[in-house]
Amino acid sequence: MNPLSEPTRPADEEPGPGPEPELGRGLGRQESWGVLRAFGRQVKRFRMRAGLERTELGAMTGYSVSTIAAYEQGQRVPPPRFIDQVDEVVDAGGILKEMKEEVARAHYPAFFRDAARLEAEAVELHVYANQAVPGLLQTEKYARAVFGMWRPLLSEEMIDQRVTARLVRQEILMRRPMPTISFVIEEVTLRRPLGGVETLREQWEQILLVGQQRNVELQVMPTGREEHGALGGPFTLIETKEGRRFAYVEAHTDSRLHTTRSAVREFEEQYGILRAQGLTPQESLAFIERLLGEK
Repeated sequence: MNPLSEPTRPADEEPGPGPEPELGRGLGRQESWGVLRAFGRQVKRFRMRAGLERTELGAMTGYSVSTIAAYEQGQRVPPPRFIDQVDEVVDAGGILKEMKEEVARAHYPAFFRDAARLEAEAVELHVYANQAVPGLLQTEKYARAVFGMWRPLLSEEMIDQRVTARLVRQEILMRRPMPTISFVIEEVTLRRPLGGVETLREQWEQILLVGQQRNVELQVMPTGREEHGALGGPFTLIETKEGRRFAYVEAHTDSRLHTTRSAVREFEEQYGILRAQGLTPQESLAFIERLLGEK
């Protein structure tokens, strides 16, 4: 059985011996912990080979001794900036940087990890959003506001980790060769002032910036439309370079990654109707510009 065809849910495994990193509700603990421990051992090995104490590495990278110790022991998820810095400082030859993507996935809840892997490799990506601005378009402030509203409440450290992971995902927007990406976003979603008016204005500006890229098409679904092709909720269509197509659907803390052609075709049909019902890309960018003028 293909594991990607089954719903992925929060894992219930017991953590291994010793302290466990705070990886958040819904994360596959054992797998993520193993990745972080392996990365931490590599950092320590290269640091010692370079003849550096943690205090010296901290002075050279701007991180505290306790933070570096937590990274080396696999107790915290290191941000991409730290990985880039330490790779150069200890002369790891790019080995630590090569682990950056795998380490970044430790930020993700288990129910999103398969989709995140496929998303990073996609040649085509099509997103319908009706609750919040899609993660690939979110600014740091908007993403922080979204995670700050989660219930049960996330710790500040967990919010930092989730925001970092969300921003890392956006590297696909600058990838070469360029993937084909499109978004259909509900008007009401664009008007919802998550994080406050200034945060929303900054978010509109970010959407306009991305929407002008040659490989990105962005469409707004007006609230006043009398017909709607996807009342079942948000979803993402993914196509890989091998021509495999997936549909990712998330609801609350549960999700499903559809792999069968019949299931994926249903979402493709819905998305095609949505694009026909929404504003054109040019009309949509003009619409967002008008929103900016209203505030």
